Amino acid sequence: MAREQRTTETPARDLNDVVSVIGPGMQIVGDIKCDGTVRVEGQVEGSIKATKSVVVGKGGTVKGDIETQDVVVAGAVTGTVVGASRVELQETCRVEGDIRSRRVKLDEGGRVEGRLHMGAEAAGKKGPETPSLSSARTDSKSESKPDGKSESKADSSDRSGPGLPAAATK
Repeated sequence: MAREQRTTETPARDLNDVVSVIGPGMQIVGDIKCDGTVRVEGQVEGSIKATKSVVVGKGGTVKGDIETQDVVVAGAVTGTVVGASRVELQETCRVEGDIRSRRVKLDEGGRVEGRLHMGAEAAGKKGPETPSLSSARTDSKSESKPDGKSESKADSSDRSGPGLPAAATK
């Protein structure tokens, strides 16, 4: 009878299943780029880019930008957070910086200081800037008079809507 040979080889792991942990008491100064997930329980001073997700634990701090598919923050982040799919901000989080994602969940008690950009384009690195209402509606022009004084005029012809004469909006 033929003997069966058994191999002890482990099946190849998908890189997206890999979890890299920055443990408590550990400090990293520099940028991190990772295939899979990064879990931060210590301190990171630099940006983090991961293909799957970034989790900042309750005791974790990140001073830098985060860019990945899914982000979960329970600790502190100072920098821009970009989650292409979603961002979850737990009740113990402290975020100082802009947040960009298709979907955002903010638990009661979580603290955020920054701007929130949501939607399909928000998850990109740099979305188109939305002009402020005043600059979108008004063209300011400054003219100098012979007496040395200047006068500002606003061209608001683009503000007149249906039923409003242009003179009524100036």
